[in-house]
Amino acid sequence: MAMKRGRDARKTQLAQLEDGETFRLEVKRIKSQSVETLDTLVQRFAQKCLDNGAKVFFAQNGGQVVDYILGIARRKGVKLVTKSKSLTTEEIELNKHLEEQGIEVVETDLGERIIQLAGEKPFHLVFPAVHKSQSEVAKLFSESLKTDVPDDLRAIMDTVRGALRPVFLEAGMGVTGANVGVAETGTVIIETNEGNAELVTAVPDVHVVVMGMEKMVGTWEEALKLVLAHPVSATGTMLTNYVSMISSRSPLSGHSERELHIVILDNGRSKMREDPWFKEALRCIRCGACMNVCPTYGVVGGHVFGYIYPGPIGIPWTQQVHGLDKAAEFAHLCVSCGLCREICPADIDIPMLIAKVKEMDVKQSGQLRANRVMAASEGFSKLASASAPLSNWIIQSSMGRFLGEKVFGVDRRRRIPSFSRGTLEKNFLRVKRTLENPMGRVAYFPDLAANYNRPDLGAKVVAFLQDANVDVVLPKGLRSSGMPYVSYGELEKATEVAKRNVSILKPYVDQGYNIVATEPTATYCLRKVYPKLLGDSEASNLVAKHSYELFEYYDLFVSNYLSLSKAQNESKSSEFRNVGFHVSCHQRALSEGKPTLKALRQAGYNVKVVETGTCCGMAGTFGLKAGPLGYDLSVAVGKPLIELFNNDDSLDVIATESSVCTWQLAEAVKRPVVHPLDLLGASRMGSE
Repeated sequence: MAMKRGRDARKTQLAQLEDGETFRLEVKRIKSQSVETLDTLVQRFAQKCLDNGAKVFFAQNGGQVVDYILGIARRKGVKLVTKSKSLTTEEIELNKHLEEQGIEVVETDLGERIIQLAGEKPFHLVFPAVHKSQSEVAKLFSESLKTDVPDDLRAIMDTVRGALRPVFLEAGMGVTGANVGVAETGTVIIETNEGNAELVTAVPDVHVVVMGMEKMVGTWEEALKLVLAHPVSATGTMLTNYVSMISSRSPLSGHSERELHIVILDNGRSKMREDPWFKEALRCIRCGACMNVCPTYGVVGGHVFGYIYPGPIGIPWTQQVHGLDKAAEFAHLCVSCGLCREICPADIDIPMLIAKVKEMDVKQSGQLRANRVMAASEGFSKLASASAPLSNWIIQSSMGRFLGEKVFGVDRRRRIPSFSRGTLEKNFLRVKRTLENPMGRVAYFPDLAANYNRPDLGAKVVAFLQDANVDVVLPKGLRSSGMPYVSYGELEKATEVAKRNVSILKPYVDQGYNIVATEPTATYCLRKVYPKLLGDSEASNLVAKHSYELFEYYDLFVSNYLSLSKAQNESKSSEFRNVGFHVSCHQRALSEGKPTLKALRQAGYNVKVVETGTCCGMAGTFGLKAGPLGYDLSVAVGKPLIELFNNDDSLDVIATESSVCTWQLAEAVKRPVVHPLDLLGASRMGSE
């Protein structure tokens, strides 16, 4: 629930901004520019800090940070250190190393203090103790303080406040991280909600800031935009309760030797900056939004989905900072839904960074058998189609499903959809009509489902466009989208698929055709994945620019020509007037399903979007796999959405454009699950 509250609050606050998408692009620009000019910014920042009277130390790794801070502590006789929440110090396990040398370290952020007392790692970047119940927290503080702390929020807060006051006053050193470093003035910005950072920075004689070098920006104008971006993306608030801006140490009566130390940490960041794949990960502003939307993180949590840096962005960061072995422990929990990129305020292509980590792991450790089978779904579809209906009987029989699980790792509880021997590709010339003066021209990309599983749907697509006076061609030699190769870390194969499909489709674009796909994942690959795989080649970007979802194309180019009136559908679809619509994950990155909703409403349907804000759980072929890292997790992720559909008695039918989402929903919801075109085509196109 905390993750959903964060998502909902973020959406509300972004709507309050004049232009949320422009703001997001501005954050991306600021961080990208900062990464490009990082060497200059760091040197400029360091010089300004020195001018302000601070001491600056450049650390190549965590060990150097620890040694530097221990040196200060020994020189100043520090026995107690207070800390404000800092993921950078978590990265280098500073607390453990200081405590090994006899220095007491007290986390003063409430969430971090809970985690420290529990002996755990943070569960979430922003909400480190979100997995703890109130009663668990009361018990922790009762045991730590050797007093009875009631199971009451106000009592817990009052007790912790009282316990921390003498700690703040007695500490000889305060250690913080930094949200932003401003090169223009050598200023560190620290954002908190509890006010503890102000006491950590102001009271002790020594304040040490440990900051990753990627936190630098050039100007105050840029810094203040990030100060807004952090809380909006993290918790859906416009500002944190406290924003501290520190350039130097102020004098304090009776304390003449007050020191400010700025430790600038590399620890793999320079290496990351030189890597063409992982460079953009340095744009991360540590807001935690990707964790709030990640479907599998929402089920398993940060102690499973993470090492020190949890969640989706934690996978590439862990690989770069702590090594592939640590990242590989949770990289394959990513189901390639793409939602983390869509919510990221800096537009980091987190899904493709994770795919790269998966590829590195596959090359080092080999591919799991089930993943290898799922990645080869196109070959399986061709074989099953060629051998239908025998193949359908085998894969849907109890014995076939048992063998499928034992031999190929396909969960026996899943019902594989039927395959058709009469593919769309084989029957296209029968479906296609000749149009004398077409108003548009489309190259149709059917992907697997509309070709092998539901050629009737592919035929309806062709008829739908031809009824709108759009000429349709089916390019020969197209592969499937290749998304399974991306999902399972086989990027070389995915790149070959991308090259082939782009090479086939580009000549059509050159001739004035647009590309239309009915599978949202196919359009997603054309627009977002292929350019990444092909190095933003001119051809891939041209194909991406001219690729559309079916109803997106309809809305942009033909909706004024073809009227979908209520009367057209009443004769055969009167039993399905109230439609619950599911927007698939990849569709959210495209049109959010808005053109489809518009078309259904124009046709007289009462449509409402039913969503949890995350995934249905199927995640392509992920939900087909047997075991915890497949079917079980898929069902757990999808449960909240299934409950929403099943508890809504107003709905007659469920519609979605994703074939794999259809598999998941059809197995669990109490109503028919159809493609929107099945509703729109009921009276206009017959049964095809």
